Amino acid sequence: MEITLVEGDITAQHVDVVVNAANSSLLGGGGVDGAIHRRGGPAILAECQALRASRYGRGLPTGQAVATTAGNLPARWVVHTVGPVHSATEDRSGLLRDCYANSLAVADGLGATTVAFPLISAGVYGWPVDDAVRQALTVLRAAGPATVTETRLVLLGADTYATARRVFEEG
Repeated sequence: MEITLVEGDITAQHVDVVVNAANSSLLGGGGVDGAIHRRGGPAILAECQALRASRYGRGLPTGQAVATTAGNLPARWVVHTVGPVHSATEDRSGLLRDCYANSLAVADGLGATTVAFPLISAGVYGWPVDDAVRQALTVLRAAGPATVTETRLVLLGADTYATARRVFEEG
């Protein structure tokens, strides 16, 4: 699988799947989640509301992933995943890796070949950027055969991109 780093806006990615760093409510929020819901339009929210009314009445559990339409985004689907809040006293890195692995599995099940990921949990959830990149790359580099052939880590801002590039090049 090809892995690329992109500095930019996840809502502008022309891919099969855009991954949303959602909150467990699936009903929109701030950061990546808010941007995807705003640009994607009401169709995404409508499908998220239907998911809440059926399978996820208590919300989407941390580390899990589920797909909806991409609405007005230049993608076919949005895969929503809930990242863990960073903790200095509890190792939650397995849950963070689950976000990437489960999102890839959902994308694969859809037949997607291209997936754009944000840097999950590195915003308001407080995960240090360098470790968030390491956790993402651990999963993406180990991914086995699948329909997904290209993944992008879409990084907002020059500083975040520079940190990700350094970690990426460290191997």
